[in-house]
Parts: sequence; structure tokens; C-alpha cells
Amino acid sequence: MVFQPAGIRQMSHGGMQVETSFPLQLDSLHDFRLTLGDRSVVVKGRIAHSRISDVDQDIITYRSGIEFIEPPERVATAIRYFVDELAKQKAALNTLSIDTDEKS
Repeated sequence: MVFQPAGIRQMSHGGMQVETSFPLQLDSLHDFRLTLGDRSVVVKGRIAHSRISDVDQDIITYRSGIEFIEPPERVATAIRYFVDELAKQKAALNTLSIDTDEKS
């Protein structure tokens, strides 16, 4: 088993988009160890799509879509909680307060 780093670019309840320095074969299955805040879980995923996203001199970056495959309930719950918490934090950051009291 070889461990390779991957950067998560997006995550949902059913999958994620990752960025790697190596290609992932379509329809291949992989185990992904995810650090979700203070929790760590392992989830099986299928490579749904993969493409070159950037070429910078000698460095090629790949972006791949991963579909989670039948995660155990405790893993699915941890992923749902993490994704929902991130969405709440993002919504709070996007909230703008406006002082409607006019001052002359």
C-alpha cells in the first residue's frame, strides 16, 4: 500500500474533488484517509473523472472526482457533519451586516 498526498478542493456528502501530482485511473477504487477536523476516517472511493488541471514547467497537477462507495454509517455521519459545518461557516462569512441608522 502506497500513501500519496492529495489536496481536497471540494467535498460533499457523496464525494469529493481532489488535486494530486499524479494521475488516477478512471473507475479505480482507492481507500482515502480523511482528516475531518479532529476526526480521521477512511472511506472507499471510485475515480469518477480525472483530468490535467495545470502544467507549470515540469509540474503537472491533476484534478479528479471521487465518488464515495458505500461508506459505513459512522463514516457517512462524520462526513455529513463535517460538510454541513463547513457550509455553516461559509454562510456566516458571507453574511453582511448593514447599519440602517442614517447619520447626518
